[in-house]
Amino acid sequence: MAFKVDPTVRRESLYIAAVTVLLSAVMQAVYLIIGQWNVTVLLGNLLGGFAAVLNFFLMGLTVQKVLGMEEKDARTRIRTSQHLRMLMLAIFAVIGAAVPCFDLLATLLPLLFPRIGVTLRPLMDKKRS
Repeated sequence: MAFKVDPTVRRESLYIAAVTVLLSAVMQAVYLIIGQWNVTVLLGNLLGGFAAVLNFFLMGLTVQKVLGMEEKDARTRIRTSQHLRMLMLAIFAVIGAAVPCFDLLATLLPLLFPRIGVTLRPLMDKKRS
């Protein structure tokens, strides 16, 4: 049985990925301007950005899956998904901190980028209307 990703989950995940790439470019530029850029910044940014977009995508898949479920089952599944995704993000953060090829700040900052994208989304929708 093949699982099909809902077009809304796909569209919103691509939007979050685009925001993450844009804000990552800004972050890279800031590191460059202040003279702190090196390859660890790029690698940390890639690790954190990947984790952030993956987290958002997995959240979207979970919401898609629970739409037809009973409320109690849906709540349990969403809670479990949230715990597992937070664990995943913590593991990515620990990797960013423990492995010297990653800049810790450049790993952690992209984890905030989806939140910024979600906050800006209503403004983007108003522009289109």
